[in-house]
Amino acid sequence: MATVAPTSCASGGGIEGCSRASRFAVHVIKGRWFSVCASFLVMIGPGTTYLFGIYSQEIKSALGYDQTTLNLLGFFKDMGTNIGVPAGLVAENFANTGALVTCVKNFPESRGIMIGLLKGFVGLGGAIMTQFYFAIYGDDSKALILMVGWFPAALCVIFVYTIRTMKVVRQPNEVKMFYQFLYVSIVLALFLMVMTIVQKQIVFPRAAYAGSVTVVCVLLFLPFVIAIREELTFWNLERQHDNSPTEVTVEKPQEEESKPVALPPVSSTQEEEKPNSSSFFANVFKKPPRGEDYTILQALLSIDMLTLFLATMCGLGSSLTAIDNLGQIGGALGYPTRTISSFVSLVSIWNYFGRVFSGFVSEILIAKWKVPRPLMLTLTLVLLCVGHLMIAFPAPGSIYVASVFIGFAYGAQLTLIFAIISELFGLKYYATLFNCGQLATPIGTYVLNVKVTGMFYDQEALKELAKKGMTRSSVKELICIGVQCYKKSFIILAAGTLFGAAVSMILVIRTQEFYRGDIYKKFREQADASQTEMALSPSNKSAARLGSLQ
Repeated sequence: MATVAPTSCASGGGIEGCSRASRFAVHVIKGRWFSVCASFLVMIGPGTTYLFGIYSQEIKSALGYDQTTLNLLGFFKDMGTNIGVPAGLVAENFANTGALVTCVKNFPESRGIMIGLLKGFVGLGGAIMTQFYFAIYGDDSKALILMVGWFPAALCVIFVYTIRTMKVVRQPNEVKMFYQFLYVSIVLALFLMVMTIVQKQIVFPRAAYAGSVTVVCVLLFLPFVIAIREELTFWNLERQHDNSPTEVTVEKPQEEESKPVALPPVSSTQEEEKPNSSSFFANVFKKPPRGEDYTILQALLSIDMLTLFLATMCGLGSSLTAIDNLGQIGGALGYPTRTISSFVSLVSIWNYFGRVFSGFVSEILIAKWKVPRPLMLTLTLVLLCVGHLMIAFPAPGSIYVASVFIGFAYGAQLTLIFAIISELFGLKYYATLFNCGQLATPIGTYVLNVKVTGMFYDQEALKELAKKGMTRSSVKELICIGVQCYKKSFIILAAGTLFGAAVSMILVIRTQEFYRGDIYKKFREQADASQTEMALSPSNKSAARLGSLQ
C-alpha cells in the first residue's frame, strides 16, 4: 500500500492541511515509539560515569590526592549513579528509573530486548561524549568535567515530557521495530569503534572531530525517522478505514456493549493493590509465586534477591573498580594519555555490545530453549574474571583485550540483572526493586575500589618513594609505576568475581523450574484484555479495527 504523508500547510492544504499535520505531529509525539527513541537519548547521559578514567588523573594532579582518596571520590560517583531508591519510591525521575522502567512497562513482553537497547545506549554514552568533548573543547580534560555537568541535564530537559507509561497494546511488528533500532545502534557502535582506532593512529584536528560528531548525531536521530515512518503507516491505515464508505460494522454492537461482563478482568496487579496498601508489612513472609507482583519487603527479604545482591556486589563492584582505575592502570604501565582515552572508549563501546547482546540473546534462549537468564549471568562473570587476570598479569597489548572483556561483561551484567529482577518479582514495584538491587554496586566498589585497590596502589607507591629516600610529604601526587601497582588488587578482584559466579549458579538452580514455564503469559493476557476493552469502547473501535487490518 502506498504511504501518503499528512498534508502540510506549505503544500497548499490550507487550514485543513495544517490541522492534519498538527494532529499527526501530536500523534507521533504521544506515541510509544517516540517515547522509546527519546529514552535512547536520555540514557546517553548516565554514560558519563564511564568517563572518570579520562579526567580522574586531572583531579589527582590538581588536588594532590593519593589513590585511596581518588578511589573514594570514584566511589561517591558510583553511589550517586546507583542509588535511585528515592526516585523509584517517589516519582521515577532519574534517568534509569524514569526512562528504563517506563519503557519496560510499555513493552513488557520484549523486556529483555528493551533493557538491552536502553542500557546499550548508556554503554555508548562514554564514547559518544568523548567525541563531543574533543569536538567542542579539544584535548582539555578540565572542560570535560564541565561537560559532564550540563550535557545529560540538557537531554533530560528536552525529552522529559515525552516519556510516560502508556496502555499496553500488542503490535504484530513490535520485534521487527526493535531489530531496526538494533541495526542502527550497531552501526553507531561500529562507527565509534573505528573512530577510536583511527584517532589513536592519527592526530585529528577540531574540524575532523566536528565531522565525526555530525555522523554520530545523524545516527542518533535515525531511530526517530524509523518511528515516524511507522506511525505514518498506522496513521494512513486509520484514515483509509475512516474514509471507507463500504465498511459497515455488523458485529452485534448493542449486545456486546450492553454486557458489562464483557469488560476485561481486573489484572493481578490491580487486585493486589488493595490488601498491600492497607499495611506495608502485611504478608511479608507469604511470598507469591515467582513472576507475580511481590511487595518491596517480600522481594528484599527473599533468598532470590539476596543471592542476586551478592552476585551483583562481586560482579558490578569489581567491574566498576577496573573501569574507574583505567587511567591509573594505563599510567602505571607506561601508556600515553591519548591511548588511555582509547581504553575508556573501548570499554564504553563493548559495554554497549554486552548490554545489547545479553538482552537479545538471553531473550532468544528463553523463548526457544527455556534457558534460565541467570545462567548467562554466571558465564558473564567468568569472562569478567579472565579480564581481571589479564590486568593482574599484563602482556604487551593485553590491556586492550582486558578493556574489551571488562566492558562487555559489565554491560551484560546490567541488562541481565535488571531483566531478572523484573521477571522474578513482577513490575508493580520494579522502579524501587531494581534500584535496591543496584545498591550492591556502590557497596562492592567501596570494598574493592577504596579498601583494596586504592590501598594496595598507595602501598606500592610509598615503597617506591622509600627506595628513593623520600616520604609522602615530599611529593604532591602519589604515583606508582610498574606491574606491581595493580597485581595484588586484581588477583583479589578476580577471586571475588569467581565467587560471584558460584553464587549466581545457586540462583540458576533455584529458578530453572520457573524459566521452563511461560513467563510472559500474564502480560499477553493483560494486553489482550486491553485490546478487548478498546474494541468495546466506541471511541476506540477504529484503532481496534486497525489492528485487524494490520
